[in-house]
Amino acid sequence: MHLSPLQSRLAASFIASCLLVVLYLTLFSPNLALAAELEDAPPILFDDVDSDLGSPLDPMYEPEFAAFDRSILGRRQVRDTNVLKNNEAFPLNVVQGVTERFVFELSQLSEREPEVRSLELRDEDHTWEEQEEDEEEEDEEEDKDDLNDESLDTEPVDSNSDSAEQKLGKRKQGARQIFLSANTCLQPQAFNATKTTQPPPQLTLYVSTSTDNVEPGPDADSNSQVAMVFNEGAIMYNFTTTTDVYVGVHAPNVTEIFDGPYNMKIAISTDGYIYSYDVDNDADLIWVDSDSQGALLITHNLTDSNDEKKQQQIMEAPPYVLFAQDKSDPSINGVKYSFCGLEQYAQIATTKDGKYSNMVQTGMTTRGQGNFPKQQFFFSGLKPSTSYLGILAKTNATDPGSPNPVGGGGHVFKATNFQTKSGKLFSRDPGSNQVGTNAQELIQADHGNCNIILNLTFCDQVAYSVPSNSKFGNASVLAKFYDDYAAEAYGYFKKALAQIPCEAPVTQRYSLTRNCSDCEAAYKDWLCSVTIPRCEDFSNDASYLHPRAMSQPFPNGEMLDNATMSLYAEKYGDGKTLGKAFMQSRSSRIDEFIKPGPYKEVLPCDYLCYRLVQSCPSSMGFGCPLPGQNGFNSSYYIKNETNGEVVCNYPGSAHIFSGSSRDAVSVALTVVVLVLVSLLLAC
Repeated sequence: MHLSPLQSRLAASFIASCLLVVLYLTLFSPNLALAAELEDAPPILFDDVDSDLGSPLDPMYEPEFAAFDRSILGRRQVRDTNVLKNNEAFPLNVVQGVTERFVFELSQLSEREPEVRSLELRDEDHTWEEQEEDEEEEDEEEDKDDLNDESLDTEPVDSNSDSAEQKLGKRKQGARQIFLSANTCLQPQAFNATKTTQPPPQLTLYVSTSTDNVEPGPDADSNSQVAMVFNEGAIMYNFTTTTDVYVGVHAPNVTEIFDGPYNMKIAISTDGYIYSYDVDNDADLIWVDSDSQGALLITHNLTDSNDEKKQQQIMEAPPYVLFAQDKSDPSINGVKYSFCGLEQYAQIATTKDGKYSNMVQTGMTTRGQGNFPKQQFFFSGLKPSTSYLGILAKTNATDPGSPNPVGGGGHVFKATNFQTKSGKLFSRDPGSNQVGTNAQELIQADHGNCNIILNLTFCDQVAYSVPSNSKFGNASVLAKFYDDYAAEAYGYFKKALAQIPCEAPVTQRYSLTRNCSDCEAAYKDWLCSVTIPRCEDFSNDASYLHPRAMSQPFPNGEMLDNATMSLYAEKYGDGKTLGKAFMQSRSSRIDEFIKPGPYKEVLPCDYLCYRLVQSCPSSMGFGCPLPGQNGFNSSYYIKNETNGEVVCNYPGSAHIFSGSSRDAVSVALTVVVLVLVSLLLAC
């Protein structure tokens, strides 16, 4: 039969359709089951599945489709995996020899959280602040676009459809910057502390972003993970990823020597480190001075702003906590950079639940460089002749109302070394630590005759050890004695200054560059440094120290023996006798009322005297000895900063300096100019 063209095309289509059906049934034959077959089938027992592939209901089951990777099949689930959440700490014990595993799912992050624009090139001069402003502007534009879309789309939206994803502004998860940090809070303890002086080995962190390694650890493929050993109980790792993050923390097996598990806290954040430390930069803590039982430490300026409201806000909320440790005590070894570890092991901690926090008085002060807010720590009850570590730390919990989780676990700063005075009453040989022949190595209840005073009313820049005597009174009585003495002398000066026409026109004043206010400030700095001597143990043989009151008895009644006096006479006198500057204190009132006995003084800096002469009217008769002239060596010392030692006393002086400032530079230039002028006049 002859078919028309239309019928031919229809027949060809029908035959092709039949062939496709046959081909489908051949390749993809469905497994059909009858009701009778299901009734006769044995029950499925999931408790005992004897199969290499495992049951489809097993959480570890994974179909083996070689043609498809896991990005299509989905992430493999891992047994006993702890889920980390953004900006939340996860505490747990890690048993020796065990690897604890964690997973951080990127899908938990909100789309509004910032993505890392890894493909966008930015100019090096483009600051992070400008980047954040740009991102905020972009977010605002996106919000406007979403509002415009919503105003145009008035029909109901199916949230499961592709069009719904487009209309709701959904997009594929972008790259995220991850901040992973952890602290060791507790570590195993040695069975026998006498057999090992080393701390237990550190934990090891393993990180993987590959779905081929969802169980990172010591037994996993090293090419698919990053391994890092904790550093003194702390770890920080920053990276960028577009996939979930898999973490393993392994505890070494040292059960033969150490007992107990490790305890740690771990956290992931897209904002910054929750736990952090910084031991590369200079310490933010300054050792001011110490006596044989206490020490005074202070921070750098907490702000350089002259805004009174900002300064007052800082003064009302001390931001730091402090840990202190005898350097010979190894208990903090292994956790020196861990905030929670220091809380557990440090001998002294100023945290809320810290140990022996009553030994530390902390507060705010503006004393020192620039008169800006600082936090100070005053220790008491320390051991004499002992070296300590002072470790400053901070958490955002010390900032009331701070919603930012960054730093919430604690930030630990570089340690500051400080030491207490020896407390020895005297030594026989200036180059030796041996005591005199007529005395034993006596240590009194107050451990010597130098005591720290601070928080004075008039001499508000004074905070250091001064000549003392426990029989005179406590530190507050001692401070009042010195402060009243200086204030009394300042009163006489003010009467003399009142005779100067300070309010006269500029052309009629005593100086075109200085005025009476400059004179008052210079005189106060000089007066407080001179009337309140800075004290060191008599046994301290530093070359810049000047012996005082050698003819006086110590507070316990002992006198320097003849052998010691002869040695000092050979070094400082004519070989037989010592001058008045060695036999008495700088002020007779100190010997009369306090009676400290022999001590050594940190002399005032020479520039204090030069600045006084420069700032005050010549009619007041101030003058200063120059280096090499009579009286200079027993009155002043040239300022130079070496090895953190205070070689001369000045307002705000400290063992570890705050760094150069404009004031310090200007003072140094002034001193140089004055010395040169004085030398020219002498010629």
